[in-house]
Amino acid sequence: MLREEELQRYARQIMIRGIGVEGQEKLKKARVVIVGSGGLGSPIAIYLAAAGVGTIRIIDQDTVDLSNLNRQVLHWQKDIGRRKVDSAAEKLGQLNHDVVIDPIAETIDASNIGRLAAGFDLIVDATDNLETRFLLNAAAFQQKVPFIHGAVRGFEGRVTTIVPGQTACLRCIYRGPLPQEKTPVIGVTPAVVGCLQATEAIKYIVGVGQLLTNQLLVYDGLKMRFTTLMIRRDPNCPQCGQAGEVKT
Repeated sequence: MLREEELQRYARQIMIRGIGVEGQEKLKKARVVIVGSGGLGSPIAIYLAAAGVGTIRIIDQDTVDLSNLNRQVLHWQKDIGRRKVDSAAEKLGQLNHDVVIDPIAETIDASNIGRLAAGFDLIVDATDNLETRFLLNAAAFQQKVPFIHGAVRGFEGRVTTIVPGQTACLRCIYRGPLPQEKTPVIGVTPAVVGCLQATEAIKYIVGVGQLLTNQLLVYDGLKMRFTTLMIRRDPNCPQCGQAGEVKT
């Protein structure tokens, strides 16, 4: 049940066909885990909190560094040296005091991801390496919840939504050796991609529109162009293929 204050706060989005009061109540009840609170995690968390998502768990073991500040807008100069999850929780709490922010300062690995994602409706990828993304991909299958993947490099970004048992997964898209490198990025790119991921999350929670399932949306900021690539489930995928399905 929405309070009068909430009806006023979210009045403009309640007006949208397909959301309404019922959709806003779904957002209030939703529990979303965001892994990463940097370039992608900042806009994702900001706009999910602003939209009224009831519980947001943010997982990140890192601390704020000066080199983060060109893109990680939840963190400010005064936060250098501080744990990112604490910095993020402070800003998000000031943005919307009705949203429960659950900061977790842990390093994601195979031993803890199941526990950290358990009980949540949705996993959102705001990480910066493929190894961790594959762990999130596997956790989505274990928990049977959707996984919204986003990635950035320079002026380019990518987004897709994975629904276990229904769509191609991350291992269907990315194959071969895992790259080990620092990724160049301009701050506006994760801002765009993170907002797209937040949009997918809101659409899924409310149950409106068409998700980016079996599609990879590629953003090219230099040419200001969006390209949608269709992706197919790999029958030999180690996660969602025939061999992988036996394990999950």
